[in-house]
Amino acid sequence: MKTLLWGALPYIAVVLLVAGTIWRFRYDKFGWTTRSSQVYESRLLNVASPMFHYGILFVVVGHVMGLFVPERWTDNVGLNEHTYHLLSLYGGTAAGVLAVLGILMLLYRRRTNAPVFKATTANDKVMYLVLLAAIVLGMWAKLAHSSVSEGYDYRQTIAPWVRSLFTLQPDIDRMAGVPLLYRIHAVVGLLLIALVPFTRLIHMFSAPVQYLFRPYVVYRSRDEGQLGARPERRGWEKSKL
Repeated sequence: MKTLLWGALPYIAVVLLVAGTIWRFRYDKFGWTTRSSQVYESRLLNVASPMFHYGILFVVVGHVMGLFVPERWTDNVGLNEHTYHLLSLYGGTAAGVLAVLGILMLLYRRRTNAPVFKATTANDKVMYLVLLAAIVLGMWAKLAHSSVSEGYDYRQTIAPWVRSLFTLQPDIDRMAGVPLLYRIHAVVGLLLIALVPFTRLIHMFSAPVQYLFRPYVVYRSRDEGQLGARPERRGWEKSKL
């Protein structure tokens, strides 16, 4: 089981992410969308959507910093372990709360707005469940194993395991002593990665690159003589056809 979870599951998730994205791009381009429901309701969406997106952006940045930046690098720039711990505790919790509140508001909107609820698929429900579980479990793990003075140093265990995956030599023994909540969070996170190509989360890989190279839109001014109402003419007008 240890080898399956920490040696095989990460690669399975990445294969599904890459293969699923390629398949989606080739055979479901018109489905590569958020399936926006803004046309049905926009007031609550304009609040909840930015909250979620900014929150999840900071969550991702925090994970990248914590998992891929070695501890000696932060030490070299003067960010000691205690300062990093406080930044992770308060900054990560704030980002997680912002993302969770955004999701809860989006779920409330979907449940209480009839047209939006009818447009919600089983796929959407699974996506929301896994996404919310991943964020909540991460916050729970951090708060359950942390205090202001000290906390679990995942940069000594989980981070080296994650970086070892890129060398194709996963150091699964690093995960042996990791607290249970962190391990569950990691498994749910890998499940979320595998689900991305098959849900509306696929839109995170979209960028309006072609917009930068679009042709100019030409605007022409109208003839001043043609402005205003055209004077009436008696009789039949000559056809231009």
